[in-house]
Amino acid sequence: MEEEKGALVQSLIDAVNQIASIGDYRCPVKKQYCNLARRLKLLTPMFEEIRESKEQIPEETVKALVSLKEALVSAKELLRFGSEGSKIYLFALVIYGLESNLCHHSNSNLRLAVVNLVLQREEIMHKFHELTAQLEQALSAIPYENLDISDEVKEQVELVLAQFRRAKGRVDAPDVELYEDLLSLYNKTNDAVADPDVLRRLTEKLQLVGITELTQESLALHEMVSASGGDPGETFEKMSNLLKKIKDFVQTENPNLDAPAREKNLPPSSCGQTTSDGNHKTPVIPDDFRCPISLELMKDPVIVSTGQTYERSCIEKWLQQGHGTCPKTQQTLSSPALTPNYVLRSLIAQWCEANGIEPPKRPSSSRPSKTTSTCSPAERTKIDILLRKLTSSNPEDQRMAAGEIRLLAKRNADNRVAIAEAGAIPFLVSLLSTPDSRTQEHAVTALLNLSICEENKGSIISSGAVPGIVQVLKKGSMEARENAAATLFSLSVVDENKVTIGASGAIPPLVTLLSEGTQRGKKDAATALFNLCIYQGNKGKAVRAGVVPTLMRLLTEPGGGMVDEALAILAILASHPEGKAAIGAAEAVPVLVDVVGNGSPRNRENAAAVLVHLCAGDQQHLAEAQELGVMGPLVALAQNGTDRGKRKAAQLLERMSRFLEQQKLAQAQAEAQAPQSQAQQPQPPSVANAVDI
Repeated sequence: MEEEKGALVQSLIDAVNQIASIGDYRCPVKKQYCNLARRLKLLTPMFEEIRESKEQIPEETVKALVSLKEALVSAKELLRFGSEGSKIYLFALVIYGLESNLCHHSNSNLRLAVVNLVLQREEIMHKFHELTAQLEQALSAIPYENLDISDEVKEQVELVLAQFRRAKGRVDAPDVELYEDLLSLYNKTNDAVADPDVLRRLTEKLQLVGITELTQESLALHEMVSASGGDPGETFEKMSNLLKKIKDFVQTENPNLDAPAREKNLPPSSCGQTTSDGNHKTPVIPDDFRCPISLELMKDPVIVSTGQTYERSCIEKWLQQGHGTCPKTQQTLSSPALTPNYVLRSLIAQWCEANGIEPPKRPSSSRPSKTTSTCSPAERTKIDILLRKLTSSNPEDQRMAAGEIRLLAKRNADNRVAIAEAGAIPFLVSLLSTPDSRTQEHAVTALLNLSICEENKGSIISSGAVPGIVQVLKKGSMEARENAAATLFSLSVVDENKVTIGASGAIPPLVTLLSEGTQRGKKDAATALFNLCIYQGNKGKAVRAGVVPTLMRLLTEPGGGMVDEALAILAILASHPEGKAAIGAAEAVPVLVDVVGNGSPRNRENAAAVLVHLCAGDQQHLAEAQELGVMGPLVALAQNGTDRGKRKAAQLLERMSRFLEQQKLAQAQAEAQAPQSQAQQPQPPSVANAVDI
């Protein structure tokens, strides 16, 4: 009982210490969140005196402290949200609480966007007030007369409790001027001229006065929009345009601001044309040449699977932070592959030359120096403590430590680097074989989160993690199997790892998960199989594991939730002889023809790609596709499809035309040979000749 008391009180102290370490709250919520954190820090002396007390804590008090612990955990998450979020996004959520202004807007799309923000703002404010009430209720339930604490501490806690009671339900008045300024810019088109006074007020109130702050704000805005509940498309576009106006204003007002950072793109010696008074004027960068994340002129533009273009370093950072969506469209990325946009790079170079600007140079292709963590000493100490618990003989300690590391690794890139530097990876690998299913699930998910960092991928592989991950994929709980599949996908981004994972026996259990898993499990298995099958040697393994019948079933099952993934994998397998034979044997042609005619642009493209391989040198499949009416859909795809879809449609149309010509030629030859054959046949004697007169 004494040990349980000590653990409970220590967890309360740890929670408050974690809250105290957050700090640096964003302007829109700074006052409320600072007040909340300050009040909670005042509870530490009470917890410390309870810990030092020799008296036993009554069960009623223990229950109250447990409730308080739950409230502190909720407070920690809410405060972290207020520390790491986008200023523009948070301000929008706060000021759009002025719902009475909605009736003044005639633009229906704007009204919808504002309503969306109002709902999200209401949700955040509801959480804040709900948390305040939860803390007040938990503190009120503690029978302080039964605790061995000093009178001074009791008075301090009573003061905190009184402050929570006063704060419950209180709403601070919004900044009306800020609301009007933001709304005026929010509702302007991208090329409309903004009022400099409005922009100046916004930069001051949002504290966005330097290039570094603006770049951080851009990343934070993308992260918060990505994490939002609804479809943020139009809202995000308007906020992104608003941030772009602020950034242009800051750079115009302060041309030498953060010069070292700007010299990389626009050197002062050639950043624009010189006016008669000797001032340099930087030309306005076309929007298409700016990275949607950093808003800077792109040096190394790359295309993601949704077709959007980003600066390579920015999108790589986005992906390393654990995002699986396109920042601009919020669509799920079907692949993390980045394709250089050579056309856009050439256009940017031409624009730079036309405006007297040195074309931006691509970053050096040499391998970057090893990433180091910027975690504080307190955070490193916490990680060291968790590592000691990972190696404990106590299963409870192992489970708790693995769960904490799982959450820390999910949070940010610095944590992922620090955890790996501390040597956690081998310990987590050893826990993959633990009989405790929950600990096993924490361990494999922690490895998944750590693998987001490129440098950690090699450490995980070299620690011998793959066999353990495969074992979890076979025997673990459903959530553990899903996360094991996702881990294999993350590791297989490195080409040499595709060979290692394929040779470890991972492909058959991935096919099993694809067949019998939950919707999420199927998607995790599909993405892993897609990546692994990029390596030619793994395609035969997947076919022999029975993936083709499973993919065909997913293509035709009601709901169609896995059509995209199934077609993408089939398109890769069709280039392999075993894959082509298996797809042909599965009677796939009718399904593929239907998708070419009625599917989404990407699915039409992949279905056409599969047909190209199936029909190569196979007249039976060509005849079947022709009989099913594929010609019309192919012509439409060649005219209106994606670039790759147009190419595949053109290939198929060419083969189909040759096939039809061969059919016509064969038919003509057959028709021409028919009379000749008939003429060469012996004629029966006529009646006249047959009668002997």
